[in-house]
Amino acid sequence: MSGKVKVQDLDSSTQEQLMALFKGWNFASFGDTGCIMPTTYAHEADNVLNMAARPDDVWVVTYPRSGTTWTQELVWLVKNNLDYERALKSDLVHRFPYLENSHIIRVDLAGIAPEQRQSFTRPSFEQVANAPSPRFIKSHVPLSLLPANLLDAKVVYVARDPRDVAVSFYHLSRAIFNYVGDFKTYWNLFVKDLVFFSPFFPHLKEAWALRHHKNMLFIFYEDMTKDLSSVIKRVASFFGKKFTNEEIAQLCQHLDINNFRKNRKVNEERLLNAVGTKGETFIRKGKSGTWREHFDEEMSAQAQRWLDENLAGTDLRFPTHA
Repeated sequence: MSGKVKVQDLDSSTQEQLMALFKGWNFASFGDTGCIMPTTYAHEADNVLNMAARPDDVWVVTYPRSGTTWTQELVWLVKNNLDYERALKSDLVHRFPYLENSHIIRVDLAGIAPEQRQSFTRPSFEQVANAPSPRFIKSHVPLSLLPANLLDAKVVYVARDPRDVAVSFYHLSRAIFNYVGDFKTYWNLFVKDLVFFSPFFPHLKEAWALRHHKNMLFIFYEDMTKDLSSVIKRVASFFGKKFTNEEIAQLCQHLDINNFRKNRKVNEERLLNAVGTKGETFIRKGKSGTWREHFDEEMSAQAQRWLDENLAGTDLRFPTHA
């Protein structure tokens, strides 16, 4: 029996507010969490929900700007026995396609080489659904909007302090979503669950509830920034791999943020060029706690209240959250 995703229109005043800030976008809410997505996702939501996950699939699922690209490269290399040669010959977007890409990325094809246009014009769901095994799949929608048998596959979920997420997502929203407001306005939308892929906490809590499942690995971005080698060992163990200390050190060097930012196979330069972005980078600072540089005293207090309210009654805690 096929499942069906609940789709609801936003009220007119909310829709008008968002359309004024995200130029050229229309939104609806999806599923029981009310995930905010472009209205075009209504054409794909049921297909994604009813897609069969395969036992040899590898999924990386995150709320956006939680270390997704970093984790994808880490996971792909671990699963492929540290095949750097292959990784440096093929863009990460081809090795590890993005399930919602067709509904999120709008490009000017005039700036894309003819041989690369298919990855932008062919529906991303179709690309993923028809890909040969083993598939590597990235998604930003909550687990409840993904295949019902998702945990027949291996899933790596990454969580990050939402204050840092909001700062990073604000910059990306300026780059690819035509966001025209300031950061304080964006933050107020974020805590009201009115930006792409919101609401934030239901997204995390769905994964947190499944963190003990044998096919789910739940990791924190803050742990990656603090002790990457330990996270690599956890990922390796999850996939039944074992590497020497030298191999782990080499992978840490490959993933070092300064090297990662320069790696043209992962840094999405092609995407930013395609959408006509100027003045933003896809790979940013790769640090934790930089939200403090963007929040005034009022915003910091508001953020703390918001965190406390949403974490109350749970044992979910971010490594940076007191």
